[in-house]
Amino acid sequence: MATPTPPLLARVVTEVFAPWVLVFSLPGLVAWHATRSVVPSVVWGLVIGVTGSLLPMVVVVLGARRGRWHGHHVTDREGRLVPLLTCVLSLCACVAALVLGDAPDRVVALVQSMLLSAVVGVAVTFAAPVPGGWGWKVSVHAAVSSGAVAVAVVVFGAWALVFAPAVVLVGWSRVALGHHTVAQVVGGVVLGSVVGGLSFWGLT
Repeated sequence: MATPTPPLLARVVTEVFAPWVLVFSLPGLVAWHATRSVVPSVVWGLVIGVTGSLLPMVVVVLGARRGRWHGHHVTDREGRLVPLLTCVLSLCACVAALVLGDAPDRVVALVQSMLLSAVVGVAVTFAAPVPGGWGWKVSVHAAVSSGAVAVAVVVFGAWALVFAPAVVLVGWSRVALGHHTVAQVVGGVVLGSVVGGLSFWGLT
């Protein structure tokens, strides 16, 4: 029996709201809110976007092309170690660069919350005890999208909750594509909103 073709909408949503897209775009908005100046917003946004998004994505794409993991979304849990550790190391370097460059506190707090989320993500993916073994494939798409909404609410106010349905749409797309279970998507939402969002709120 042929495998059903995933809905086109699910594929589009997964790409449009991919973690690297959100990580590259959100910091500039946070920097703008903190500085109200175009140049610093662009500079800090690019620093975070390059270290937190582009560099890890380059590693992911190169690894996928060499067959080290499944696709540019790394759908196999075992293949996620190198991309996640790359993200952690890149974000550590980013925090150092922001502190040395005297970036606004809120911008530094954003990257610190991203770093904490990445560390917890690594722990859940490879060290968390689960029935039958260790490690769980939490949805990074759900984590980043829910974390982005949580950060937006802290920075811009409650009106940013209008973007919450996008998190539901992203979660649906991951399940519809067969890349995650509902539980893994919910786990991602908890990781992003609680670990990422609350840590950002606490650091600011």
